Amino acid sequence: MLEELRVVLFRPKYPENIGSVARACLNMGVSDLVVVDPYNFDMEKALPLATAHARHVLESARIVETLAQAVEGCTAVFGTTARTGGWRKGIMNPDVLAGVVNERLSSGGRVAVVFGPEDKGLTNEETSICSGLMTIPTSQEGTSLNLAQAVVVVLYECFKKSLDGPFVPGGPPEERPATVQEQETMFQNLQETLLAIDFLKDDNPDYWMLPVRRFFSKINLKRNEFNLLMGVCRQVQWFVQTYGPGGKK
Repeated sequence: MLEELRVVLFRPKYPENIGSVARACLNMGVSDLVVVDPYNFDMEKALPLATAHARHVLESARIVETLAQAVEGCTAVFGTTARTGGWRKGIMNPDVLAGVVNERLSSGGRVAVVFGPEDKGLTNEETSICSGLMTIPTSQEGTSLNLAQAVVVVLYECFKKSLDGPFVPGGPPEERPATVQEQETMFQNLQETLLAIDFLKDDNPDYWMLPVRRFFSKINLKRNEFNLLMGVCRQVQWFVQTYGPGGKK
């Protein structure tokens, strides 16, 4: 049921945690585990925590160098964070995230959930690729969760949601969702277009694009819609280059 859900561990510090995450993945029916640039990874330290049951999940986990490589082919990426405020708006709890993930998976997409380093989590730059962010509410007396604990909480909610509304194949094939890479290409093109028509401010345009990114994160953008928006951007840019911002050639 969660075959198309990917767990991404970004720069984990302890191999034992990677082993425990592999076991959590097995418990909740997730087999796609990707580890980004782990610190001092040691399979022999990770295997006992995975147990014999999840050994295959751990041994088949892919180790890559960058976050972009880890989420390649995904149509949505959600990051986890313990920090809120500032740029981090509209943060979901695990139950809400599970509903969004289930919707994306049901439409034929592949979804990644990214967990940051145990000591400092994901930076603003690393969360910029995410379609949305999630935090796990905890008691004020203990706000820090072990990496594997956080993974199992999130996957448990996703597993429950998949049981509530399983995807039943049938009917005409639906247009596939746009991948994260395609969405980033669209955002770059859209930013250039909005700058060309003076909709965005020249100073720090990445910041002024944040509301636009948040708007699109609420939409399960399909490939045909991606093509449509790219075409609109091309035409607007052509018009500005031909006639100028004032509309006169």
